[in-house]
Amino acid sequence: MRGCGLVRRRILAAAVATACLVGAPGPAAADQAEYTPAGLPVPSIATSLPANGDPMGYRRLLAERGINYHFVYTNDILANMAGGQRRGVINQGKLDMALQLDLQKLIGMQGLTFFANVFVIHNTGRIRRDYVGGINTIAAIEAVPTVRLSELWLEQKLGGDLASLRFGQLAADVEFFFSGLSTLLLQSDWATIAATNMSSGGPAYPLSTPGARLKIDPTPNLSLLFAVFNGDPAGPGPGDEQARNRYGLNFRVQDPPLLMAEAQFRTNRAPGDTGLASTVKVGGWAHLGRFNDQRFANDGTLIANPAGSRIPLARRGNWGLYGVAEQQVYRPAGGDADSGISLFGRVSVSPSDRNLVSFYADGGVVFAGMIASRPDDKFGFGVIYSRFSDSVRAFERDVAAFTGLPVVVRDYELNIEATYLAQIRPGLTVQPVLTYVIHPNGDRSRNAVVGGMRTMVRF
Repeated sequence: MRGCGLVRRRILAAAVATACLVGAPGPAAADQAEYTPAGLPVPSIATSLPANGDPMGYRRLLAERGINYHFVYTNDILANMAGGQRRGVINQGKLDMALQLDLQKLIGMQGLTFFANVFVIHNTGRIRRDYVGGINTIAAIEAVPTVRLSELWLEQKLGGDLASLRFGQLAADVEFFFSGLSTLLLQSDWATIAATNMSSGGPAYPLSTPGARLKIDPTPNLSLLFAVFNGDPAGPGPGDEQARNRYGLNFRVQDPPLLMAEAQFRTNRAPGDTGLASTVKVGGWAHLGRFNDQRFANDGTLIANPAGSRIPLARRGNWGLYGVAEQQVYRPAGGDADSGISLFGRVSVSPSDRNLVSFYADGGVVFAGMIASRPDDKFGFGVIYSRFSDSVRAFERDVAAFTGLPVVVRDYELNIEATYLAQIRPGLTVQPVLTYVIHPNGDRSRNAVVGGMRTMVRF
């Protein structure tokens, strides 16, 4: 029996080591999962497999000791059927591998949790960048093919459940400027206004960066979040920021910081509540670095003026304010806070003089569990609106005036998406989607139509 115990401990140690390797090199938009006592994420395709996909019982054994892991594979086959830059079909996929350790169970460290996740990304082209040519997200897993470390952090509970401090390599889009209802949509993502205005797109999929986050929960219906991140996840330089930090291992700590804060207010979201659920979030961000003026040069002339320096004026700092709202408008009898019919929306502004996008809004409606014979299916509609800043538009008019050549003066980009998510098995879904892109990259002559299918498997 003693020998069996030794073998068991060695198998457990090997499993932990393997899980650490699995959960270490990859990207960003996945946070902690909910797990069953058997160590399965909720939901999981494993519940449809013999012995819950754990015939030797090792996954349950690890879970009992505070070691949980999961794998999620997402695949999109999407076609640009009309308009945009060119027609074509792409196949893209993301394997998300995550490890979560309850260090209180594992080694007795009270209230301490470890989390890491890795993305393995592949594609045959990027639908937004290579085919449509827009700035708004069409399918949120789009990224440079690679194996990439995303988040890698420790979180310490403080005062019981009153507060928590998280530090390590973090992604802001996991907790900030986020609508949970919108995740039904393929275009649900870090808002375009943040992705275009922050250095290297900010700490959001597929990039993450060192930082610290404090979360305070004074009441069950109120949360206050504060965070400081390294301000440039990829670092300065030419070309694609994802290529500059291809594997998520830059760990930059000396760039000017990015500060974020958010207050979250909730009603009727607790188990047992029967009223219409709602969530309101108000937040903002401030970057302490320097950002180029979009119209004026450092000698006071226009950037478009060939007689001037043509070097953009460097402005100190950048910022944005935003709000997020979710409102359930119909809650079926016995339904939870995300069932029935719900509306969501986000809105944000940033200064025009130093940013590509100065106003942003998105929103939509989600229908969940509306078909009695298919209670886990969802369908919904969403829109994204990004307004190019007045300074960018003025610069483009300046270029036309100085060169005498026709120039596209960009106005806005608007995406409209319709989608249906069908659960084939718990942890296995398929999701047809149709998206209409109006004025890709602000060009009113190139409206595009994208259609396709998403498949997701969770184990």
